[in-house]
Amino acid sequence: MVRVAFVAGTYQSQHCGVAHYTAHLRQVLSARGIESLILTTREAANQLTDPTVQGAVNCWHLSELLALAQAIIESKVDCLHIQHAAGTYGFDRAIFLLPLLLRLRGWRLPIVTTVHEYGWWEWRPAYLPSPLLEWLKTWGQRRGWWDREDGFLLTYSDAIITTNQQAEQIIYQRLPHLKSVTHRIPIAANVETALLDRSTARQMVQQAYGWFGEVAIIAFFSFLHPVKGLETLLPAFQQVVAAYPQARLLLIGGVESLALPGAQADRYWEQLKALVAELGLTEVVQMTGYSDQVSVYLRAADLGVLPFHAGITLKSGSLLAMMAHGLPIVATRSNPPDPDLTDKSLLKLVSPRDAVLINTARGSIVDPIALYRALSEGKIAAAAIDVTEPEPIPSDSPLLTLENLIITPHIASASRQTRTKMATMAIENLVAGLQGNRLPHCVNPEVYS
Repeated sequence: MVRVAFVAGTYQSQHCGVAHYTAHLRQVLSARGIESLILTTREAANQLTDPTVQGAVNCWHLSELLALAQAIIESKVDCLHIQHAAGTYGFDRAIFLLPLLLRLRGWRLPIVTTVHEYGWWEWRPAYLPSPLLEWLKTWGQRRGWWDREDGFLLTYSDAIITTNQQAEQIIYQRLPHLKSVTHRIPIAANVETALLDRSTARQMVQQAYGWFGEVAIIAFFSFLHPVKGLETLLPAFQQVVAAYPQARLLLIGGVESLALPGAQADRYWEQLKALVAELGLTEVVQMTGYSDQVSVYLRAADLGVLPFHAGITLKSGSLLAMMAHGLPIVATRSNPPDPDLTDKSLLKLVSPRDAVLINTARGSIVDPIALYRALSEGKIAAAAIDVTEPEPIPSDSPLLTLENLIITPHIASASRQTRTKMATMAIENLVAGLQGNRLPHCVNPEVYS
């Protein structure tokens, strides 16, 4: 029987997406008759009772590297698989030397490295002058001895797995000789889809939170963290509720993670609760915390929202989980955009016959070429847009030939109720300003802090 040893920076799946990925991979391998064990820190191993999770090191410092190499050699496995994301190793660089050390010690068995993150972080020791460090990185990388980001980790691996196209392309650019051993295997959804019909799921969620009647449930799913856009989402949702009182928001996910441990996580949780209360959203926003009922929540939702600061890519388990549950998703775009998530691809995700696209925000949100294709090919049933890119829409635009598209000339606010409210808000701001008071409808309230 084939045995594989995984080196993992941590193995707490409830706090780390890479650990969750590794645990799921082990389950799949086991179902195919492949045994595996985990070599990680003693602290991580001691939190589990699983004998196949072994503590090989106290930390990931250079002083622990020989002990890790010895544990690998003594494990008598057929293959070593290193799961690498810099943050899971506390940004310690010693792991970059592991493949080289093993080869020097006579290890001839296959080494596989999965690169979960690549192209954004480099080692910059303070004791080396920047020009010299840059020369060394470039000099060794050109010869294929090491790379500027991960040292010997990739150049001494027999196979490299990437989970996204961006990482793959950067490896090709830096280390073209490794193209033949680099394989892109996209991750899957990080949540198993519950065998539960939507109506039952909605009933369970509505009863749990006292949300009765016809409500629209919006779901956020990820670790709760300052970079996930929650401080933007909550004030925006306040405006949604003002216009649509039936709206409800579920913040699904725990707060403690490698990036936000212990007391920091507790403080952030309290900050979010305080913000919800300050915005008057206590009755319409619920924070689930870490939960094994994620699939039930997503099954009950009407819409998914992912306002991540860095945007979404296909390496996001949260995005893939929402897709697996058939949710329409509003999300921020990464810069540069994930090449596998073009506007055309996103439009294809919408149900083909009963979906309607409405855009009253900004014309640049929707690619007009992708919209034309989606409408003309029946991928979405119809669209109504009040804004275009460019604006006004060119007279020869193919969009004007479609019968299932309504275009209005940027007049979505031209209702008596809206214009009256706009005038009232302007007057209230003017009066407050003349009286030296805080503007009640300020678009940049941070100026008062």
